[in-house]
Amino acid sequence: MEFVHIPVMLSECMDALNLKDNGIYVDCTIGGAGHSSKILELCKNCKLIGIDRDKEALSAAEHRLKDYKNQVSLVHSNFKDIKEVLSKLSVDKVDGILVDLGVSSYQLDNTERGFSFRGNAKLDMRMNREQHLSAWEVVNNYSETELKQIIKDYGEEKFASSIARHIVNARQTNPINTTQELKEIILKSVPRYKGQDGSSNVQRTFQAIRICVNEELTGLSAFIKDAVSVLNPNGRLVILTFHSLEDRIVKHTFRDLCTDCICPPDFPICVCGHKAECKPIGKFTAATDREIEQNSRSACAKLRIIEKL
Repeated sequence: MEFVHIPVMLSECMDALNLKDNGIYVDCTIGGAGHSSKILELCKNCKLIGIDRDKEALSAAEHRLKDYKNQVSLVHSNFKDIKEVLSKLSVDKVDGILVDLGVSSYQLDNTERGFSFRGNAKLDMRMNREQHLSAWEVVNNYSETELKQIIKDYGEEKFASSIARHIVNARQTNPINTTQELKEIILKSVPRYKGQDGSSNVQRTFQAIRICVNEELTGLSAFIKDAVSVLNPNGRLVILTFHSLEDRIVKHTFRDLCTDCICPPDFPICVCGHKAECKPIGKFTAATDREIEQNSRSACAKLRIIEKL
């Protein structure tokens, strides 16, 4: 299957990065290089560092960016290790960092990757296929209490208890091997209301398990602080979020980085000594109606930007 990448809010991201010729930019989740190819097109003599956990994504990016190979460094890594990645490349500071936190269309649509409940494949959901932990391991080996917490916290699913209980009961007979098997268990676990078919419950549960498998929220706030530390003055950190959990972390971390004092509001005087490192660039940007018509996966996206002081 071809690695297709439809970049969300492409022009908005380019504007947000405030691109300049001869700059150094990092695409932390390069995917199919939709955003990166535009950066290279718009910036003369710039350097681009592309990071991804998915080797298939890096192969696709390498092919797409072959005309710019002397300007591009591609790294198989977790973007949260940005400081280590840059250190190994002998790069001290960069002029802009872009992070697209969404799951790529390729990963969702490629049935064998086991991300989607719309097909039928072995439970997987690993962005990095070299890691051990997969959705199969979570569904078949985690305790009922652990499953309930994952589905509740990461899926914000009100029937988390029932879903976890049904999963544990089902696997006592046979392992739960496929996405369709898991989907059917979830559908049996939730009540049906008029006009609802249970697909939202399935979607939230799959999201929760995917977040757990890939540790999507773990270390996100620390990464943002690391990213800011490697920006040049006036460099920008641009993040696309796709669900409320990750957006909340980005929003709150950005707020702290752009605020002098972060003491509790009931403190009479500042004792933290914190100084703002950045300034916000607007509040957030959402996709236009036209883009949502062309790419429905952009509907829940939010674009947030901060600039290094």
